[in-house]
Amino acid sequence: MFSFLYYINPYFYIIKARNFLYDKNIFRSFEIPVPVISIGNLSLGGSGKTSLIRYLCENLFSQFDIAVISRGYKRKSKGPVIVMEKGDLKVDWEKGGDEPFLLGKIFEKKGIKVSILVDEDRKRGSEIAFKDLGVNLILLDDGFQHRRLKRDLDLVLLKKEDLDDKLFPFGRLREPISSLERADAIILTYQEYKPFDLSYKEKPVFKLYRKNWKILNKNLEKVDNFKEKDFIAFCGLANNKQFFDILEKLGLRIKKQLSFPDHYHYKDFKLDPKENYITTLKDGIKLDFQENLYFLDFEIEVEGLVEFIKNTLKMD
Repeated sequence: MFSFLYYINPYFYIIKARNFLYDKNIFRSFEIPVPVISIGNLSLGGSGKTSLIRYLCENLFSQFDIAVISRGYKRKSKGPVIVMEKGDLKVDWEKGGDEPFLLGKIFEKKGIKVSILVDEDRKRGSEIAFKDLGVNLILLDDGFQHRRLKRDLDLVLLKKEDLDDKLFPFGRLREPISSLERADAIILTYQEYKPFDLSYKEKPVFKLYRKNWKILNKNLEKVDNFKEKDFIAFCGLANNKQFFDILEKLGLRIKKQLSFPDHYHYKDFKLDPKENYITTLKDGIKLDFQENLYFLDFEIEVEGLVEFIKNTLKMD
């Protein structure tokens, strides 16, 4: 887990110094007067944070007034933007960012009345959520490295690949594995794809499984006749191969694969009306929902996590 590359990597010393200054309260962390749960990871790119936030909102919204606070990566707006206010979707994906808007679209369809706010200054965004929207629980998206805002619970997602990866720029880790020391709980993600186990200094460990895979149409309704169609599959994710592997396991007939960078805009991407296409919901929201466009969706299960959160924060 540790390599000599750390010793010759200036980024390692920057990370160590920054964390030391926060640990010693030399760099100040600000507190919001409602519980803050950070959902983060150690690596660059996807590890299931958006899916976990969706899962927590679906399981907690009936008991709490929740706000999701996100940076809104690659959005075309600046400053604080309310993407969704108590179940009411306010802006498009370009202003809100693809993942926050996607959450809003799903919550709108399911009647889940939460708020979503994007702001590069997540302290400010959290204050707006508390003061102006009156929420009583904040979920901080990608918050593990954002130590300027105090949190009551740090949930850290870990992929199997992270265990053998190296610190940026030699690899994709934003922090060394030893940073798990700050985590309140570790979530081993994508267990149905690459199962693994980990024990780390008696930290609570949970396993995230994706299940109940389904294909949705343009109305986000489940379709059952997808095995009768031939598809062009495309996506722009941190790990496109995983998406294509899952389609193969589900038995879809894929005639062509198109791979794009993460958070791709699809500005000049046109659908051929004679073809059927399948992609992720995150990619699909950037295109017009057409009859020949289908989406891969799933549910997740993290046994014991919701109970752990409630017990730890005494939220009953």
